[in-house]
Amino acid sequence: MADLSRARDRMVDVHLAGRDIRDRNVLDAMREVPREVFVDAGMREFAYEDSPLPIGEGQTISQPYIVALMIQAAGIAPGERVLEVGAGSGYAAAVMSRIAGRVHTIERHAPLAAQARERFEALRYDNIELRVGDGSRGWPEAAPFDAILVAAGAPDTPPALREQLAIGGRLVIPVGEDGQHQRLRRITRTGPETYKQDDLGGVMFVPLIGEQGWAEDGRRAAGNPVPARERSVPEMIAEAALPLPDLDDDDFADPFERFAHCRVVMLGEASHGTAEFYRARTEITRRLVERHGFTIVALEADWPDAAALDRHVRHRPPRADAEPVFQRFPTWMWRNAEFAELVVWLRAHNHGRPREQQAGIHGLDMYNLGGSIAAVLEYLDKVDPEAAAVARERYGCLTPWQKEPGTYGRAVLTRGYAKCEAEVTRQLHELLQRRLEYAARDGDEFLDAAQNARLVAAAERYYRVMYYGGPQSWNLRDTHMFETLQHLLDARGPEAKAVVWAHNSHIGDARHTEMGRARGELNIGQLCREHFGDGVALVGLGTHAGTVAAAHDWDDDMQVMKVRPSRADTVERLCHDSGVRRFLLDLGEGRDGALDRRLLEPRLERFIGVIYRPDTELQSHYAEVTLPRQFDAWVWFDETRAVTPLGPTHPGPGMPVTWPTGL
Repeated sequence: MADLSRARDRMVDVHLAGRDIRDRNVLDAMREVPREVFVDAGMREFAYEDSPLPIGEGQTISQPYIVALMIQAAGIAPGERVLEVGAGSGYAAAVMSRIAGRVHTIERHAPLAAQARERFEALRYDNIELRVGDGSRGWPEAAPFDAILVAAGAPDTPPALREQLAIGGRLVIPVGEDGQHQRLRRITRTGPETYKQDDLGGVMFVPLIGEQGWAEDGRRAAGNPVPARERSVPEMIAEAALPLPDLDDDDFADPFERFAHCRVVMLGEASHGTAEFYRARTEITRRLVERHGFTIVALEADWPDAAALDRHVRHRPPRADAEPVFQRFPTWMWRNAEFAELVVWLRAHNHGRPREQQAGIHGLDMYNLGGSIAAVLEYLDKVDPEAAAVARERYGCLTPWQKEPGTYGRAVLTRGYAKCEAEVTRQLHELLQRRLEYAARDGDEFLDAAQNARLVAAAERYYRVMYYGGPQSWNLRDTHMFETLQHLLDARGPEAKAVVWAHNSHIGDARHTEMGRARGELNIGQLCREHFGDGVALVGLGTHAGTVAAAHDWDDDMQVMKVRPSRADTVERLCHDSGVRRFLLDLGEGRDGALDRRLLEPRLERFIGVIYRPDTELQSHYAEVTLPRQFDAWVWFDETRAVTPLGPTHPGPGMPVTWPTGL
């Protein structure tokens, strides 16, 4: 119970007060009412996540932020009379009962109503009256109401609800023409026949079924005549989308020439195990490298491991003591046949070219602590043995944790290992202070050693911070990736241009997703937009269904899993319903104003990393986004398949013997 209480406080402080909920009555009520009582037992661990949850009868309990937003918008004051349409689990009525004098709530599903009554009685919330019926007609015998809240989307405002408002009363209701996506409206009764209306933004609710709402078959009910038909969002997407040819077609990358002027082109993926995402990024990268002078391919991969591939594609000898790379979970993320095609092509492309014109592969991530320490020491052994001896002493306190650096994070919470931060940072500073002397011997070798030293310093902080929880470890990791990209561009000169491969969660601007808005997280896409402005293109990739290579838990074996078809309330379903199987949707400003306005409504988007849990997909893999602000473009593959992992005896044609191994 203590854990749930802490989770409830965090929900209020982070998801509500940390955003735009300022009404003290609302915050206090949300802190008081136990949301776990209003969800099924199997969902209680997710009770204080800021997301909707299923409650039966095809209904959901609204996400806490939406509940708080609607109550705040209604301006409910102590002692007022409130009507709620759509009781559902009873949670919102319970919250309002902690503020209002009396709450009347209507639910059309009798089983849900019975459960809600039991919860009210168990909590001794005795100022709530509930009945089963058609909520679109209101509760005329209990009217007038100071506030009416409707937890279902209507095609238009039901006249009955307007009439049951007191003078000065507020009606908060989702209204929309397609039955799935709505605008949240606040209607204030200013006189016997006059009303004022405010638009509070885009929302997604189940449809309001009833005489003055939608009929059971999805059509407008008899009491709501149909206005002139507007284009649906899928229809608008189909009109705006640029169909893409097959991935084997030489013209596949033609539409992506529109991003060639950018200094950084960031290519995302909705999962780390989908073949089409790797193949598409390979074709786009080839075009940018071959025709437009891009010389940096930066990956969401560990720097030391990617450095071995860089030596290979740039025809440089491997390190004398090179160890097998990409051995850490998830091995299939970079050791797969689809990515190997890019490695083979880059090596062939670089053959015979001057070093400054060659395209290299570099890792942006920070996990391989042991490999980075080894690389720094090997470099110093060659160029400055005395400095190497000092470095070994300074890195000594990290030595026990090189193979399992996460253990270091746990240790520093109770032991005196904090001194390592000062030591590894001092080592980095001394290495950089001798930049000119070392770089004169071999600029590429120095860049590698310097970046490994930076990684050790950053990783020491990362593994320590990750055990405190919160967004700090994510933010440190993505900030490190951004700074690594900057170092690469600086090292290659002012004309250098980079292609970045990373997950959509890193590529899409976090400020326009649940990550940034609710959890306080940033990412490399956001940092690049803030730094490069129009000089960066953020390109997301998505899919509806198919198969994916993933694991059920961290360090589990990889499996080829079936991807569930996308949910009805998602970005992916809009794309699927467009009927276009492969397309590029340019989301740049001015492309399609009407579509842009519709896509600005927050919707769920699916994120599958190296872990996939289909049984809890809504809670584990969906987050709310605003697509046209998250990305500059969206690439769609309606059905996709899993990547083909490479085993230890099948490194792929032309691969260095150290890659890939260790499955």
